[in-house]
Amino acid sequence: MNLINDGGRVSLSELTLPEDLKKLSLRQCRYLCSEIRSKLVSVISNNGGHLASNLGVVELTMAIHRNFDSPDDRIIWDVGHQSYVHKILTGRLEQFQTIRQDGGISGFPKPEESEHDVFICGHSSNSISAGCGMMEAMRLQGKDNNYVVAVVGDGAMTGGMFYEGMNNGGREKNSNLIVILNDNDMSISKSVGSLAGYLTSLRNTEKYLHTKRRLEKNIVNIPIVGTRVAKGIKNAKDSIKSAILEKTIFEDMGFVYLGPVNGHSLSELEQVMHMAKSYHCPVFIHVRTIKGKGYLPAEQNPGEYHGISRFDIVTGNPEVSADDSYSTVFGKELVRLAEQDDRICAITAAMKYGTGLQYFAERFPERFYDVGIAEQHAVTFAGGLASMGQIPVFAVYSTFLQRACDQLIHDIGIGKLHIVLAIDRAGVVGEDGETHQGLFDISILSAIPNTVIYSPSCYDELKLCLKKAIYTNSGISAVRYPRGAEEVDFNRDYLNTDHILIQSGDSDVLVISYGRIYNEAYRARKVLEKEGIKCDLLKLTKIFPVCREIAEQIVKYKRIIFFEEAMPSGSISEKIGEMLLELGYSGEYRRVTAGGFVKQASIKVSLDRLGLTCDRMAEYVRAGRD
Repeated sequence: MNLINDGGRVSLSELTLPEDLKKLSLRQCRYLCSEIRSKLVSVISNNGGHLASNLGVVELTMAIHRNFDSPDDRIIWDVGHQSYVHKILTGRLEQFQTIRQDGGISGFPKPEESEHDVFICGHSSNSISAGCGMMEAMRLQGKDNNYVVAVVGDGAMTGGMFYEGMNNGGREKNSNLIVILNDNDMSISKSVGSLAGYLTSLRNTEKYLHTKRRLEKNIVNIPIVGTRVAKGIKNAKDSIKSAILEKTIFEDMGFVYLGPVNGHSLSELEQVMHMAKSYHCPVFIHVRTIKGKGYLPAEQNPGEYHGISRFDIVTGNPEVSADDSYSTVFGKELVRLAEQDDRICAITAAMKYGTGLQYFAERFPERFYDVGIAEQHAVTFAGGLASMGQIPVFAVYSTFLQRACDQLIHDIGIGKLHIVLAIDRAGVVGEDGETHQGLFDISILSAIPNTVIYSPSCYDELKLCLKKAIYTNSGISAVRYPRGAEEVDFNRDYLNTDHILIQSGDSDVLVISYGRIYNEAYRARKVLEKEGIKCDLLKLTKIFPVCREIAEQIVKYKRIIFFEEAMPSGSISEKIGEMLLELGYSGEYRRVTAGGFVKQASIKVSLDRLGLTCDRMAEYVRAGRD
């Protein structure tokens, strides 16, 4: 391609990616970086997604693909939402406009989508552990010339698994494991704790490193002897550095530490990556980036543009107001309750804004705790508070609660400690796909003795359930609610925290549901009534433990259909089915559940495919009459 050889300006569509990147000049690459940023803003403004983090890693991703040979060299993205640029640069440019859409490409690394996506990563802090396994596989397979590159965000450093991976990765002195820290001084919520301060202290060594790089460059340019002198300095650099600077925690773990370097300078990035490859031992590269780089609204408000819905490019305004959401209603109600009870504390794992806890943090900063991306610690920390008479409320996305199973069982369940779990994004979440669907929390929690689970169907019911969870129960109390805003057609006058049975008088068909999709079941019943098809409707609010009286009350129906937005194994519909069996039920009992991992699509499309929308429910009831 002449444009490559001539050094002229090129566009992404003219290239065979990622191979052609190595043929380009730095100037050509800088043009491509501008094109990539424009592409990111254009597509994400229409599709929604993770904007700020990807704007910040454009040059870093470019440098990685110019210096390593994917997929022979294994590049792992942690967390995977910063992999959009990687997708563009690995042959998915034309598909990128479909990202996070039904039938399109995923917003996270997905091995079945591309050979360049070597490991799935939707949750934080797992990349180094995966990289250690890949590095060992390379050793066993004789692939001594290949590298494993794990790209982590500074937020991932607040997760314990990061250190487990580093501790093991640093043991193998002859490995080609390279960890790249993308340090933008801002994870989803601002980085917290002593680690944030530690990174700040490392950033202060940047002047020293700039001076060292200029000196090395000048030495290499000395005629005849320059290269030999530079090699001698490289061999002695560790002892020289230790005399000037204290060792870093990364060096103590067995890694060579390089950095910090400017993550938006392709020349600096390429120099440090070339140096890292020459060591043939574990290397840690500290890269500083600006989250939201190149799009002013995202630079000024990186937290708001971490994961965003559709927005207007010119104004930067999101299309949907976050004020109308379960998260916001929860956050404000918790503040109201905490104003009356100083025992109530709030905990988040780096998701203050996502869970609506910003209101609590502002009103009661002394009772608000952001522990970083550390759900395991959050649960046991809550247990410690509870053991001293406080009432901790841990607000967490359903998908991230999965990370704290052992702590829920061992530290809270066995000890019969009272903590409240505000489980946000319960059920189908839409475009984030398999790694973020909230479909496992019921199966997990219902296995733990002394646990109570509420699943409200509207804002008013959420408030009732939250108060009940805080004050009525003695063990784990969970209130689970969906992403987004309420949709309510049913009568709110009969809300409670237990269950409601709506009867037609002479129907032998019963539909059961709870949570968000109860509204779909209510609408389906109305549609069927207009067709002359009668069915009763049971709405559950306190979904676990299942009251045996409910099974005894519904055993009279000839046909029972349970629609549930959860995994089938360990579900509430499974438990009611077992009770009916014990009672000798001889009628027809059907369950419509999620079943399997749910791919990215809108919430509406996903629910329809699962048979959990009004039309599909009505269709299911009709089919049983034939």
